[in-house]
Amino acid sequence: MKGDRKLSASEKNQLIDTLKQRFDKYTERHTNIKWTEVLAILENKEEKLWSLYKMEETGGEPDVVGQDVKSGEFIFIDCSAESPKERRSICYDREALDARKQHKPANSAVDIAGEFGVELLTEEQYHELQKLGKFDLKTSSWIKTPDAIRKLGGALFCDRRYDHVFTYHNGADSYYAARGFRAILKV
Repeated sequence: MKGDRKLSASEKNQLIDTLKQRFDKYTERHTNIKWTEVLAILENKEEKLWSLYKMEETGGEPDVVGQDVKSGEFIFIDCSAESPKERRSICYDREALDARKQHKPANSAVDIAGEFGVELLTEEQYHELQKLGKFDLKTSSWIKTPDAIRKLGGALFCDRRYDHVFTYHNGADSYYAARGFRAILKV
């Protein structure tokens, strides 16, 4: 584990307190899951805690939204009302970023996710998230794009408008102030 991927004791305690408060506030997101079970796993996963810290630090408001049936891992997803503020104005991936000749954004969704040790939501995961609330009413979020679309220069993103969830396409090198990405992390 890299030294820079470990939280101080105070950062860890503050993060765990924040996650517990959110867990208690939004019980409908994780029925049949007990905080004590989540905490027992979190306390032994330093690198995963660091990833959750990065999700939180950039405005994602991660919360437990389920448990993987096969692995037993708890599933955390960014549950901020809008696409995380500190992860907007970015293109889709490094290839798209490198292809831009002018007005390059600072980073890409795939690169940031890799740095954080998380993944972008798939289209299916995004739709599942929307069953837990109303997210991205003013913003949009890049989602994991199938290789066939990406090879042709495109990338997918989603949002919620008119009480429906939409999936759209754009050039992977595009970026907008209101588009970021939501992350998923299994712990």
